[in-house]
Amino acid sequence: MTIKLAVIMDPIEGIKVRKDSTFAMLLEAQSRGYEIHYLQSKNLFLSNDVVSAKCEEISLRDQTNDWFSAKDPVQHEMSFFDVVLMRKDPPFNMEYIYTTYLLDRVEELGVLVVNHPTSLRNANEKLFATKFKDCITPYVVSQQQTILNSFIDEHKKVVVKPLDGMAGDSIFQINQDDANRNVILETITQLNQRTVMAQKLIPEYVQGDKRVLLINGEPIPYALLRVPSKGELRANLAKGGSAQGIELNPRDLHICSQIGPILRDMQLSFVGIDIIGEYLTEINVTSPTGIRELDKMYDLNICATLFDHIENQLKAT
Repeated sequence: MTIKLAVIMDPIEGIKVRKDSTFAMLLEAQSRGYEIHYLQSKNLFLSNDVVSAKCEEISLRDQTNDWFSAKDPVQHEMSFFDVVLMRKDPPFNMEYIYTTYLLDRVEELGVLVVNHPTSLRNANEKLFATKFKDCITPYVVSQQQTILNSFIDEHKKVVVKPLDGMAGDSIFQINQDDANRNVILETITQLNQRTVMAQKLIPEYVQGDKRVLLINGEPIPYALLRVPSKGELRANLAKGGSAQGIELNPRDLHICSQIGPILRDMQLSFVGIDIIGEYLTEINVTSPTGIRELDKMYDLNICATLFDHIENQLKAT
């Protein structure tokens, strides 16, 4: 029987196919003969206790232009599908949360939703890392400038970031003697109205941060090392960082061993964690990237491992 897959993502016509992990997933699904339907979160709606959406059945081509074809939109109840891939990028705002509520209803009907919608809500990508105390650098989470300033005074050099950002947006380094520190805190906290995270600066950031991918809690043995450009704090590729491959070391594997069982329990099937030096900094559960780069560097097929896991889950239901 043909597996019917729905993918919820940002506009497919705007992706960069050579680095888009969702596109890699869809190529693998297509190679397995799946029937693939595309929609955006705004297409979902709930009526008379039924979640439905207008979807477009698509076919894909692994090329840098004209990479997909779509049939005319058709409205389906979401129970029509076997699998739903939730791959919408942050911001993690109330609209994102509303989407997860609708997907909870879909999951209750026996449709496999990857990643699990309840866990997407509960695993804030910045806060989730704080559950693993022996893996992280000192931190504080607050919207109060007095608390944040005390943390800066204690640790001298810190990084401050919002809890709902992505791709390195709105990340600041603040030093104890920075004349602009109060202005930065006023801005990022929106005058004590927005909760942020401050972390002790990890000096090894200049050597890059590692994006490690985990499938069902098990790490891919290679990481994408993202190195910041000269004079830049952020190593994100979207901010000009460069990428190279690197094999996981014993500390990386230890961190993964601490995180993996909880990821499995929460049905977070595809996750990307960030490691700087010896420390875990983030656990990305919404739409982590890195598949295409690692596949190319090491001649892998990461999505094959992911879809083997998905198909095992379907068989178990």
